[in-house]
Amino acid sequence: MASNSISWSAKQNKLFETALAVYDRDTPDRWQKIATAVGGKSAEEVKKHYDLLVEDLRHIESGYVPSPNYRH
Repeated sequence: MASNSISWSAKQNKLFETALAVYDRDTPDRWQKIATAVGGKSAEEVKKHYDLLVEDLRHIESGYVPSPNYRH
């Protein structure tokens, strides 16, 4: 049974990233396969996680998220 939790562990995030590389847009049942690879998440939760990631990337690329001020 999938977790209803919105939190993702570091391990789940890594498995998610790896599965995204394996299962591209043309993969039948992509979100279900990614959910299976991640474990503990439903296909719906995986798709939502992906949508949030895309939204974050758009904000970063558009300049809404400032670059960190690293000191050397």
